[in-house]
Amino acid sequence: MIALFAGCGEQAGDAGARGGDLWTRAAAGFEGVEATGTGDDGAGGGDLLDRVGGWGPVTTDVGVFQLVPVRPDRDAPLVSRWMNDPAVAAFWELEGPESVVEKHLRPQVDGDGRSVPCLGVLDGIPMSYWEIYRADLDPLARHYPARPHDTGIHLLIGTVADRGRGLGSVLLRAVADHVLDKRPSCARVVAEPDLRNTPSVSAFLSAGFRYSAEVDLPDKRAALMVRDRALLDLL
Repeated sequence: MIALFAGCGEQAGDAGARGGDLWTRAAAGFEGVEATGTGDDGAGGGDLLDRVGGWGPVTTDVGVFQLVPVRPDRDAPLVSRWMNDPAVAAFWELEGPESVVEKHLRPQVDGDGRSVPCLGVLDGIPMSYWEIYRADLDPLARHYPARPHDTGIHLLIGTVADRGRGLGSVLLRAVADHVLDKRPSCARVVAEPDLRNTPSVSAFLSAGFRYSAEVDLPDKRAALMVRDRALLDLL
């Protein structure tokens, strides 16, 4: 997967652009169910990621942000709409009918918790898709000197109105810092954006990640980006 700051062409201010009425009606319920990591689909993150679903909200310069574990039955239509934007599809390769996204989400949701797909909810509105994963347990670990508990991030920003104004950098920094706060055993947050995706690489750099290396992965040549716990106060 590839971190990509791209998404659908809906306009800001339209409730449908960021998730629709379903999310508006259900927003209050997510704190009580998803945030505790006890949703019916078991997407709370489990012990491998210290229960992402229970990490709670974080206050950022752009609003209150929270990672909410995906429920495919509720969220696949929204994620699929984002994935069908041509700019997103060029990197994620998950365009097509909704079943394509469902097939991508299910192994994570039903798996052992080493990768947790989440919606990024900003001030109560879903506006991004994230995957928080154990990089040391991922095939990525074959391509760089992984350390125990390395935690990876994949991200796409869902709507075109949210791109190109620094929002991705702010949220990447907030989420990376949140990972290090909630996962004391994790010393590094890593990412592997496609080298062709210069906005994504730039956003990681602005978020305090350092460029570590170029790595050849099966589907791309990537920039290995690292945010170190030891350098939190410097980057």
